[in-house]
Amino acid sequence: MQYVDLGRTGLRVSVAGLGCGGASRLGTATGKTRAESVALVRRARDLGVNFFDAAEAYGTEEILGEALAGDAGAVVATKTHVRRRGEPRDSAGVEPGIDAALRRLRRERIDLFMLHAVAPRDYDIARDRFLPALERAREAGKIGRIGITETPPNDPGHAMLERALEDDCWDAAMLAFHMMNQNARRKVFPAARARRVGTLIMFAVRAIFSDPAYLARTMRALARAGRIPAAPAARGGPLDFLVHPAGARSVIDAAYRYARHEPGADVVLFGTGEPAHLEANIASILAPPLPAEDRALLAERFGALEGVGLDLPGRRAL
Repeated sequence: MQYVDLGRTGLRVSVAGLGCGGASRLGTATGKTRAESVALVRRARDLGVNFFDAAEAYGTEEILGEALAGDAGAVVATKTHVRRRGEPRDSAGVEPGIDAALRRLRRERIDLFMLHAVAPRDYDIARDRFLPALERAREAGKIGRIGITETPPNDPGHAMLERALEDDCWDAAMLAFHMMNQNARRKVFPAARARRVGTLIMFAVRAIFSDPAYLARTMRALARAGRIPAAPAARGGPLDFLVHPAGARSVIDAAYRYARHEPGADVVLFGTGEPAHLEANIASILAPPLPAEDRALLAERFGALEGVGLDLPGRRAL
């Protein structure tokens, strides 16, 4: 495993981070037993993963707590929303919520506590209402560092994070970045690096890379709209140029390697309920960068795209 400093947090973390939500939720959403999910987390630890991303909304904190009980080397992050049932929450619920998360996670302190999927319209609520409550929890020793995460399908231009990075009051930020959604290279990474804000990459692999038919439909629609050249869209495998002996083993392998080696990207998050996928994903994240010529083609063909391949699990735009 490879490890990096997560910005200014003081946390030394694995470049591969296990996400406990997504379509799988550690396998709980795909029929795995609790014991199997616990074993998956422990297998990730065996492979050197020490960063785990949970959330109140995922329903997997208790699994993570069981799997990592007594493991002082694990770095645990969790999150809470600033809205509930569509309405802004009162910050008075923050501390009791943190206490409940600590019990579920079986920890004395949460290493990184984040506000979850903050939309641009809610940034003032996050900063002015919730951040002071989180700072009090940090002073009380219940959490270590404070972060914020964007909502990619609703904020493809990173408007919320652009404001958050200007304020420089967050220790870490979670954002979407992938081969057909490259705009964080301009809008997020330079400011994050300048302020030493740790970055957690989500959406590195989405359905657009794992479903060839969905990818082909998307490419044809983009070509019709004049957003990409017509030639790549016409081919049956529009990303197949990435797969060759000197390049990636598969499109998914390419996607993980692309995200991992972007300057400014600290941790690449992935989710799974399958041990074989766990091992394959980690291997891809630890592999060398894609060849320079392949990266140049990705920038040339898809660098101007925004809002492509950002669908939530189970929801597709086309």
